[in-house]
This record gives sequence, structure tokens and C-alpha cells, in this order.
Amino acid sequence: MYKRSLKRVFDIGGALLLLGIASPFFAVTWLLLLINNNGKAFFVQPRIGKGNKVFKVIKFKTMNDRRDKTGALLPDEDRLTALGTFVRKSSLDELPQLLNVLKGDMSLIGPRPLLVEYLPLYSKEQIRRHNVLPGITGWAQVNGRNTISWEQKFLYDVWYVDNLSFTLDMNILWLTLKKILVSEGINSATSATMEKFTGSTNA
Repeated sequence: MYKRSLKRVFDIGGALLLLGIASPFFAVTWLLLLINNNGKAFFVQPRIGKGNKVFKVIKFKTMNDRRDKTGALLPDEDRLTALGTFVRKSSLDELPQLLNVLKGDMSLIGPRPLLVEYLPLYSKEQIRRHNVLPGITGWAQVNGRNTISWEQKFLYDVWYVDNLSFTLDMNILWLTLKKILVSEGINSATSATMEKFTGSTNA
């Protein structure tokens, strides 16, 4: 019953509550990013949601649009601003996704929504992560976030799909709060963000 209906009720109520509590932080972050990013405060990108459907995720913009001489974007670590680094470490960049939750594109808790280009790269087991709504936080995020391999992330995602429950969601919310407070697992070991997924060697 929780998975079929009560989870959506919980998502709407939780998103409205969090938006109310976080509205001062939302407004200040939006204003600072407008100034820092030449009038661009939000980052909107197509992602894969439940049932492999595409939707547009909304986040605060933490990188500039600097390009090399050929017009290609510079690597993430060269575009991540000082303000963007703070916004990412404090997880403030995730706040606009509460609007995705209210729209029904996302849940508060679930596998993270990933790039459209990854869709043909998943194994038959990995793609089951799309059997539920993607989330702002999830089981993989509280078990390593960007410091674990893609394969391990997908194992956690599929495990969540198979074990989704109210108790598990409450546990993930509590662990997420602890992770935010210590700014743990923001970056991978070799990159300012997570390296791109190129397919599993054991898929």
C-alpha cells in the first residue's frame, strides 16, 4: 500500500514541508548564483525517470559555461566555481528538485535520475532501477554516493526497488541528513563529479 499510494502522499507533503523550511536558503542561493553565473541560477537537463520516460531535472547551477578554443565545454573541475563547490557540498544544489517531486517526475527517495545517454548501456538487471520513480536521495547515496563504482551503485538501486518500504525510506532520510552534515561522498576519487558511465564490463 505504501509503494502504490502512500509514498506519493508522503512525497507531496514532504516536498511542501521542505520547500517551506528551506525557502530562505533557496532564495539566497538563487540570488547568489544569479550574480555568480551571469544571470543563470538553474541547471535543467533531460534525465531518465520511471518506465524509462524522459523528464527535465532541475538543479541549481554549480558550474560555469567556459569552453576551450574548439567550443567544447571544459572539464567539470575547471568549470566548478567556488560558490558552486559550497552549494554542492551543502547539497543546496538539490533543492530545486523538490519541484520535480511536486510535478510527479521524482520521489524524495529513489535511485538517482541519470543521463539519457546511459539508457542503452544498462544490463537487464541494472535497468530495473527505473521500475520506480527516481529520487533526490537514495540507498546508493547513503552508501557511498560518488565514491563507489557505477556497478555498486546499480546493485544498491536494484536492491532498493526490491525492498522499497516506509521503514527503509525513513532510514534513508535519516542517513541522508547525517551525510549532508558531514559533506561526505560528494566527489569521486578521481573527479570533481562522478565519471561518466560507459557500460559494465560484467554486464
